Amino acid sequence: MRLEGKVAFISGGARGMGAVEARLFASEGAAVGIGDTLEDEGRAVASEINESGGQCLFAPLDVTSEVDWQKAIADTVSAYGRLDILVNNAGVSQWSLLHETSEADWDRVMDINTKGVFLGTKHAIPAMKEAGGGSIINISSQLGLVGTEQSSPQYQASKGAVRLLTKHTAMQYAPDGIRCNSVHPGPINTAMTEQRRADPEAYAKMLSRIPIGRYGEPIEIANGVLYLASDESRWVTGSELVLDGGWTAR
Repeated sequence: MRLEGKVAFISGGARGMGAVEARLFASEGAAVGIGDTLEDEGRAVASEINESGGQCLFAPLDVTSEVDWQKAIADTVSAYGRLDILVNNAGVSQWSLLHETSEADWDRVMDINTKGVFLGTKHAIPAMKEAGGGSIINISSQLGLVGTEQSSPQYQASKGAVRLLTKHTAMQYAPDGIRCNSVHPGPINTAMTEQRRADPEAYAKMLSRIPIGRYGEPIEIANGVLYLASDESRWVTGSELVLDGGWTAR
C-alpha cells in the first residue's frame, strides 16, 4: 500500500474530487480526516470508508475559519496520532466579467480558494514538523496557469495565488522535510462543472479547448494527488502537476 501508516487530511472531502481522494487514500492504507461544510454528505463518506475497512473521520470545516481549521487538524492528530499529508482541495468556481464583478463575489472566492489554503497550510505545518515531515498538495487549476475569457477574475486570481503560495511554502519548509506541490486540473466531471456541462454551447466550447476531447474524471486527479502524497514523490517539491487533457499545451 502506497500510504500505509500515514495520516492525511483533505478539505472539501464531502463530494467530488475530495471524496474520491479520501476513498483512494484509505484504500492505500492511510487514515483520513475529511472536512467540509456539507456535514451530512461528509459524514456519509466517512461512514462508507469505515464500513469498508478503512479509517476516516469527518470534521465540520469552513475553510475560511481559523478556529475550524485548528479544531479539524487537532481532531485528526488526536484520533490518529500524527499528520503526514494535507490536501487543500476545497474550492468554488464562478463566472463573471471583471467590470461586473461585485466586491462580495471577489472576496468570497478569494477567501475560500486562497485564504482557505493559507489557513490549512498554517495549521498543518506544526503537526507535520512534529511528525518529522510531510506532503502538502494544493489543488489549483489549469486556469491558475493561463488566462481565459470563460472564467471570472476572482477565480483565476485565486488559483494563480495558490500556485505561488505553493512555491513559497516549498521553499520555506523544505528544511523541515515538508514538501508542497500544486495540482492543476482541467475541467472535471463534478458538481462544480454541472451547470456549464448542461449548456450545449458552453460545453462544446470547453471541449474544443481540450485536445483529448473530454472532461476528466475525479479519479484521474486523485491518482495524481496520490503520487504527490506518497513517498514516490519524495524529491518533488514546489512543482506543478498539470492534469488538464492538454488544455495548456495549446
